Amino acid sequence: MILEAKDIFKIYKGINRDLTVLDDINFSIDKGETVAIVGPSGSGKTTLLGLCAGLDSPTSGSIDLAGETMSLMTENEKAELRNRRIGFIFQNFQLLPTLTALENVMIPLELQGRAKGAIDKAKELLSRVGLEGRFNHYPSQLSGGEQQRVSLARAFSNDPEILFADEPTGNLDAETGSMVENLMFDLNKEKNTTLIIVTHDMELANKTNRIIRLKGGKIVSDSKVAKTQSV
Repeated sequence: MILEAKDIFKIYKGINRDLTVLDDINFSIDKGETVAIVGPSGSGKTTLLGLCAGLDSPTSGSIDLAGETMSLMTENEKAELRNRRIGFIFQNFQLLPTLTALENVMIPLELQGRAKGAIDKAKELLSRVGLEGRFNHYPSQLSGGEQQRVSLARAFSNDPEILFADEPTGNLDAETGSMVENLMFDLNKEKNTTLIIVTHDMELANKTNRIIRLKGGKIVSDSKVAKTQSV
């Protein structure tokens, strides 16, 4: 098991009433699993993803990541854990506009103190996602699909044990989105990285091994995806 959420509540205090965004969430995920978190807008998907990644803290309950209980950690300790074990892919790419594609991919390696070999590793990953001719281009010089591929390369640069993807194809056209999906799953298989995707796209969700469905802040189903076998 690489991730376990236990008795998770997320409640925002209001002037007139409190808003419960997540209501008694419990699940565990094994290493190497691919999992989609789906549900209507406002169901708590992105909030749950942020909690699992240690970007926010639950009101109550605990989340264990790779054997470490994040509620017992300081913010600096959680940041260090993320840098060692986690990769991220965001819908809006989150690339630094003043850095080239190569420099953006190198960031996690440099934060880990792995500057030696960082350039070669970043070039390898960018080539792997089809951007060998774009090393020195800035985000503003790249298409949306190219920016997302830079984001994908960056997400894998620190060899994460678990990858969180928040609507990774939400801003892409169908052809480019399909390319990014294939790259994401290919890299997942090659590196045995656990993959957790928040998405509205059921076609993408059905490519994972398991779907967790949220509604009104609660898990309403958690099931394996039936795979059709080609003849």
